[in-house]
Amino acid sequence: MKNIIALLLLIITYSLNAKTIDESKLDLTYYQKFKGKNRVVNVYNWGEYISDGSDDSINVNKEFERITGIKVNYTTFSSNEELYVKLKVGGISYDVIIPSDYMIAKLIRDNLIQNINYNNIPAYKNIDDRFRKGLYDPNGEYSIAYTWGINGIIYNKKYVNEENIDLSILFNDKYAGKILMYYNPRDSFAVAQAYLGYSLNTTNEMELRETARILKEQKNIIQAYVMDEIYDKMESEEAYIGVYYAGDALSMIENNTNLDFAIPSKGANLFVDALCIPSNAENVDTAEMYINFMSEAQVALANANYINYASPNKAAIEIMDKEMKNNKIIYPPKEILDNTEIYLELPEETNLLIDELWRNILSEDKKYNSLVVPIALAIIITLCIIIAMKKRKMKKS
Repeated sequence: MKNIIALLLLIITYSLNAKTIDESKLDLTYYQKFKGKNRVVNVYNWGEYISDGSDDSINVNKEFERITGIKVNYTTFSSNEELYVKLKVGGISYDVIIPSDYMIAKLIRDNLIQNINYNNIPAYKNIDDRFRKGLYDPNGEYSIAYTWGINGIIYNKKYVNEENIDLSILFNDKYAGKILMYYNPRDSFAVAQAYLGYSLNTTNEMELRETARILKEQKNIIQAYVMDEIYDKMESEEAYIGVYYAGDALSMIENNTNLDFAIPSKGANLFVDALCIPSNAENVDTAEMYINFMSEAQVALANANYINYASPNKAAIEIMDKEMKNNKIIYPPKEILDNTEIYLELPEETNLLIDELWRNILSEDKKYNSLVVPIALAIIITLCIIIAMKKRKMKKS
């Protein structure tokens, strides 16, 4: 009984202290037109990519439900490719998705997302003009920018004492065994392409093979290919140098002040993640409302503060505190941004070549093989079962 009472008191205390959206700054006539109608919106987003009420933040989804009466069914994905497969295969319907720039181009090409009716999204006016159109969505018809950012080099100042921190440090055998690289082909290839002076969107086979050669050589001096594992390895000082996204780098720096972040002088990837509506969405009207809510100044600010990524929302930036607004890791100066490059959707033959080259690079990687062997065994077992079932049917007939 005491435990139940303590739990109830904890819930009440949390409810009283929970941060909320200032409704006086919202058009409640717009937001409450579906209230009491048992409506839903199905959202598919990256993991840990929204303000969720932890660390004294606003729980954006709960606030949307409270204000609109619309139930949010919220699930997450770990890569653009995972999202693409889900949409391509079908069978599951999402109303709002948040893919990255190059994937948006692919989704447009494959008719997997639909045109957005911006008349139903009045908060679109808050999006900065430079994020309304992009190479991935040239006419600005299919997407509304959610966040943007840049990648760079995170390093430990205790062990790395170089006059200039640039991409060459990732290929320096002086730091053998202490370097971390991306565990995905697009980002890893981009690092090496920028180092070699190639475009991040090159389709030149000779350049791609040279990129693979450099990565193969680099493999001898890196500690591991990682994604989220980079947090523990950099924060614990198991590794000294890595390449990752600016917003995540800030989170690591908060946990270990020996860490710092450098943006390469040229060739860094500038990425944009945006809100889109799939072609098979069943609740377009609630999707539009959810996207509008995400584009409100105070909601966009809550998300930017929580995930440490740059906001394309000019109204949010106007009310943002100066420390964050002036943070050059999150909002790099123009001279840095002018030397960045956005990923474009590559031709299918280029993607296939990169995948082949990447598999070859990883062929001796223990982590990679630990995945390949079980998958191969599963395929062999499945084929054996199918063959056995066919034989049984033949005998019966």
